[in-house]
Amino acid sequence: MARKAALISPDTIEKQILMLRGHRVMLDSDLALMYGVETKALLRAVKRNRSRFPADFMLQLSKEEFANLRYQFGTSSSSSQIVISSWGGRRYPPYAFTEQGVAMLSSVLSSPRAILVNIAIMRAFVRLREILNTHAELARKLDSLEKRYDSQFKVVFDAIRQLMTPPEPKTKRIGFKKDS
Repeated sequence: MARKAALISPDTIEKQILMLRGHRVMLDSDLALMYGVETKALLRAVKRNRSRFPADFMLQLSKEEFANLRYQFGTSSSSSQIVISSWGGRRYPPYAFTEQGVAMLSSVLSSPRAILVNIAIMRAFVRLREILNTHAELARKLDSLEKRYDSQFKVVFDAIRQLMTPPEPKTKRIGFKKDS
């Protein structure tokens, strides 16, 4: 079992962590895939233990958020898991679990694989938090340096800030473009 859980790399886990309503979350379908269970089995276990998942641990995406999420994924392999279709896809928006909700899943799903995967996910959340703290510390140091030096270095500081800013996610519109 430990070998299978080790196959899930930290990078793979980090790519599944999304920002939603100001929280870092993971979708139910992605978690189910990692845990090696069907999404409906994961949600059934959650519903049997609903009191363990307050609103700040688990939330359901609105229809608009769900549609936006589908557009962001485009035609990637991940989107095949979340597409609503009349041919057996999802018929309701997915649930998203915050870091605390993912931690609570370990008490609901107690298989050896679930425990190992949960540990890997918790480590990924910690690693992301450390990266964000490092980025914030770098920004504070840059502000401090900028205050100390005169305007001739402004161009250098602006260039560094531009490099620190993450690029905007590229989204493709699907469908036909109306001529104006």
